[in-house]
Amino acid sequence: MRLALFQPDIPQNAGAIIRLAACMGVAVDIIEPCGFVWSETRMRRAGMDYIERAAITRHISWNEFQSANRARLILLTTQAATSYATFSFEKDDILLLGRESAGVPPAVHDAVHDSVLIPMTPGARSLNVALAAAMVLGEALHQLDEFP
Repeated sequence: MRLALFQPDIPQNAGAIIRLAACMGVAVDIIEPCGFVWSETRMRRAGMDYIERAAITRHISWNEFQSANRARLILLTTQAATSYATFSFEKDDILLLGRESAGVPPAVHDAVHDSVLIPMTPGARSLNVALAAAMVLGEALHQLDEFP
């Protein structure tokens, strides 16, 4: 199981997701370009000392990420028809999260194996990306009995 962040915009969210990944024992892929300057100081501030515990791989582009990964990509999106709670996760899945400001472009939607959503009350637009990552990763680890 891995988490992948597509061109993240907000370093604090990236840091929170990296901390989540470090605590749950999953790796993180950062698909650049980021909407912020990636620096050790900034990421250490956002992710605290968990940055050192996390397995992070940075990819210079979506194409490079796709070339490096053959696992099943599961996109978290409000445009999906399937709830994450009823989806059957697999051990090698990569949970893909879009950028906070714009999600992912149509080409990325077309490239993923499947998409899942988090059901919300009518009128709610979306959750914070780090909260969404925690909810879906938690369900995936629960289904697979893979909690650390």
